[in-house]
Amino acid sequence: MRKLKGATYYFAFFSLIAMGIFHLYTAIFGTFEAYLQRNIHLIFALPLAFIFYPATQKSPKDRVPWYDWLLLILAVLPCLYAIVNYETIIYRMVQVEEVTPAQILLGTLLIILILEATRRIVGLALAILAAASVLYMYVGHLLPGQFKGMYVTYDRIVEHLYLTGEGIFSTPLGVSATYVMIFLILGGFLEHSGVGEYFMDLSKSFAGKATGGPAKIAVVGSALFGSISGSAVANVYATGTFTIPMMKQLGFSPIFAGAVEAVASSGGQIMPPIMGAAAFIMASFLGIPYKQVMIAALVPAILYYFYVFMSVHARAVKLGLRGLPDEMIPSIKQVLKKLYVLAPIVVLVVMIMQGYTPMSAAMAGIIVSWFVSLLDKKHRMGPKGILDAIYDGSKNVFVVAIACAAAGIVVGAVTLTGIGFKLVSFIFSLAQNIPFLALFMVMLMAIVLGMGLPTTAAYIVASALAVPALIRLGFQAMPAHMFVFYYAVFSAITPPVALAAYAASSISGAKPAETGYQAFRLGLLAMIIPFAFMYDPGFLLQANWTKNIVALVAGIVSAMALSYALEGFFKTKLNILTRTLFALIGVLVLFPNTLLRIFSILAFIALYVSLYLKKST
Repeated sequence: MRKLKGATYYFAFFSLIAMGIFHLYTAIFGTFEAYLQRNIHLIFALPLAFIFYPATQKSPKDRVPWYDWLLLILAVLPCLYAIVNYETIIYRMVQVEEVTPAQILLGTLLIILILEATRRIVGLALAILAAASVLYMYVGHLLPGQFKGMYVTYDRIVEHLYLTGEGIFSTPLGVSATYVMIFLILGGFLEHSGVGEYFMDLSKSFAGKATGGPAKIAVVGSALFGSISGSAVANVYATGTFTIPMMKQLGFSPIFAGAVEAVASSGGQIMPPIMGAAAFIMASFLGIPYKQVMIAALVPAILYYFYVFMSVHARAVKLGLRGLPDEMIPSIKQVLKKLYVLAPIVVLVVMIMQGYTPMSAAMAGIIVSWFVSLLDKKHRMGPKGILDAIYDGSKNVFVVAIACAAAGIVVGAVTLTGIGFKLVSFIFSLAQNIPFLALFMVMLMAIVLGMGLPTTAAYIVASALAVPALIRLGFQAMPAHMFVFYYAVFSAITPPVALAAYAASSISGAKPAETGYQAFRLGLLAMIIPFAFMYDPGFLLQANWTKNIVALVAGIVSAMALSYALEGFFKTKLNILTRTLFALIGVLVLFPNTLLRIFSILAFIALYVSLYLKKST
């Protein structure tokens, strides 16, 4: 991202402020009609993308060249046309009225500019995928075999992608233009009001003195910070700049320190109340309130962080590492005196649980965070502070908005050509109607997509292609969407392309590949738990209370057993047989069989007690 200066900075600053104010207005007084709201959102995001993001690594970073100003002007035209001619467009007869030459030209221009912005901001993978989708719509009818497409004229392709709500301006961009934008602004207000800093103080005061304190601070702090940021890489840089050097200072290797931060930060997107942007899109796809997604995500998120915490503890005890010195730990009493700083988060959660829309809840959170800032001289937000919060929050929209627009092109290809149905048939034929094999294939698809795409885009594409196949195999819609979402999220710690691990390695100084493999090992439960909740809805709190509690207990046992197995340590070094037993227990206890689950829990207790007593004597 460019470091803007002078007149260019003020142009970008006030443009993003205008964008933020528009979205705050619609959050308070109601959004415009979907197609119009999304066009207004994109008329800010797409042109400004060319100002903030250079074309190549060699492009100027301190000034905006003439060709990017030209792209900015061109990027305004398609959305401006749609806004000015909004009523004509929404009332036109799709596939009946002719697409005018001007509409074909502007639609083509919009597609090209979105592809270029995607290449700059999101990466080449999504740009290629979106371009291939357009190409498939046009020449897919020439392909042989199962994936032969239907014949579609070019003007029909442009109409579908540009002049309807089924392509670029489909649900993904709609979520970016409503929920995501307002939550990004909330994130800016939470940071400026001191909530992020307070989370770190809270983590230090409660985990700082514990064995391996800095690593536990990383886990707890990243869980808390991630619950308001929803971005793995942003989370790494926000908390890792503090926790990684501390972990190294106390004796953790650079590889392990980076891996802990990457794993802890990646979980931020599955941690309620503010999950990643894909969670809001999931709620829209499912047609359910966001709070239901939030509730379903709670237990897997808790189990994930508990597993990471236990793994860190086992490694710290094995290495004989202690906590932070007293002078680096804030007083619990002083920290608790400022508990009011969490008021915006409490208001947000309570309002969502009471049935208010996420936008209303986020708006209330913004107002409360401003009031909270007034109580602290250091973080007090005057008019400039408010504008800075809106700017800093809005500045994070580019990755999401451009990714959603590009993913809309892919979704448009799926809806126009019917390739989704062909892929369902393809998965069925490969999986031989075996549900577990189909799940494994969908897992690989989501991880591969997640390696090259942001979580949001990976989830949109994978869910559009794979979820119908899972539902047809008999799985429920909520677990199916959550399954795809999980693997799209945790592709950030899955080698060979583990973006969160790469970000952490840039701070720790370790090799990115080694950090990635260590992070994958630390986040192993995230690779297993989705299979568990596909067969047992109790893990998503979708069953009765008895089954929900049993699932939670089974998850806790699995987390403990797998952490001991992988670290090879519990009170003392474990032999290969004991580690194998713990590993078997950790996997078998997740099976939705009551007798097997009871046996696994009893076996864990027996093994745990025997090792504890052996060490005590």
